[in-house]
Amino acid sequence: MTLLDHNVQELEEWRGGVMTRMRVSAVNGSRQLCIFDQWCEPGSGAPLHLHAVEELLEVIDGTAEITCQGVTHVATANQSVLIPAGCMHAFQNVGEGKLHVRATLAAPIFEASYENSREISRRWVPDGKL
Repeated sequence: MTLLDHNVQELEEWRGGVMTRMRVSAVNGSRQLCIFDQWCEPGSGAPLHLHAVEELLEVIDGTAEITCQGVTHVATANQSVLIPAGCMHAFQNVGEGKLHVRATLAAPIFEASYENSREISRRWVPDGKL
């Protein structure tokens, strides 16, 4: 068992208008989960991308437009969208205030491949800790 203090975990800017806090990952001992929070300014979010594993995207506060393979849902606080492994998806803050989402992936390391070739595939392993 491991106690994790999320209050001391750093925030990172993943792209303009998107701040991220990695809560649970291989870095702090997870073997099967990656869980992170994102705070997105209006109009910002994540561009089309996919993961090799299933993802649950939960809206904590605000309004998100979430698209998965051409199907779009608008989700608000206390609503989630389950995204199948390999599904090209994106989300955007369509509200007036800040959007707070929590993502849970069924893998201990965050990896994403983006539809836009200008976006670099991302593998979240900070400071070479793994």
